[in-house]
Amino acid sequence: MMAQSKLEQYPNEDSTTPTRNPHREPVKHLLIGSPKAVTRTIHRLQVIGYASVGDWSPLLPTGNPDEVMSILIRQILMQ
Repeated sequence: MMAQSKLEQYPNEDSTTPTRNPHREPVKHLLIGSPKAVTRTIHRLQVIGYASVGDWSPLLPTGNPDEVMSILIRQILMQ
C-alpha cells in the first residue's frame, strides 16, 4: 500500500480545520532532536501513512546547539 493511500485512513484530521465537532480534540505531536533525526522521523511517519511531510511545521531551533523541533497538530475523534 502506498503512503498516499494510507494517509486517507485519517480523514478530516488536518491542523488547519477548526474544531467544529465537539467530539474532536487537538493532539500536538512535538519532535525534538538533531535536524537529521527529526527529518527522518517526519519522513518515516509519512511512509507509514500517519502524516504528510507538509503537515509538520518547519524545523525551528530550540536554543540548544544542533537541536531543532517540529510540531504537528491533529484533530482526533473522541468517542
